[in-house]
Amino acid sequence: MKNSLDDTLIAYQKENAYYLDNDISLNWYAKRIIEKYPSNISVLDLGLGHGFTAKQFSAYFTDYTVLDGSEEIIKFFKESNPDTKANIVKTYFENFKTDKRFDLIIMGFILEHVDDPVFIMNHYQQFLKPNSGNEGGLVLSVPNCESMNRRLGYYAGLLEDMSALCENDFLIGHKRTYTVNSMIEDVKKAGLQVKLVEGIFLKPVTTKQLLSLNFERKIYDAMCTLGIQYPELCTAIMLECF
Repeated sequence: MKNSLDDTLIAYQKENAYYLDNDISLNWYAKRIIEKYPSNISVLDLGLGHGFTAKQFSAYFTDYTVLDGSEEIIKFFKESNPDTKANIVKTYFENFKTDKRFDLIIMGFILEHVDDPVFIMNHYQQFLKPNSGNEGGLVLSVPNCESMNRRLGYYAGLLEDMSALCENDFLIGHKRTYTVNSMIEDVKKAGLQVKLVEGIFLKPVTTKQLLSLNFERKIYDAMCTLGIQYPELCTAIMLECF
């Protein structure tokens, strides 16, 4: 039977309306993790998605494993990155088991997709090396439904409910929205401690408006740099936990 996850492949391709947002946020997110952690640690990453992060992580980390449940997404990634050094494991996140323990576990934009995000965070703690919080732990990221551009849309009367899922959310398989506070609540329910919270991509207007302005990449990088200290206003949130 065809894997239902395969149906979301189109959402990860350039034709998707939010490809620009994903390009900016995911490449920045990968860059931030690479800046924070040494290359010689063992890393377990959940989800291939667009392949932006897996491409960078597999080139940087010497011991890198990535999980994904979709044959089509795995195939697409391998065809796009034929020289990848990533160890790719096809599995549902809920079913994954291994005797190996990792320094760092990355959950980049997957908790909004799964049935039970608290279970996932709890489940993967067993795969962390003891005392990994000193040089690793868990890095989580989720979209922020209270971002600056969504707040502006709400206050302008263009958006009825900031927390409501939109058509693109359903297309890509999102099951919930997050705020900084609700994400921290789920992290604590999973028995984790928050070490750091930062923002990803301070986006002032809609994607369509951004595209019309034709900004240089350095402007987008500046929006990401500025957003580090304003997670409540960014399009996404990154948490380091242990």
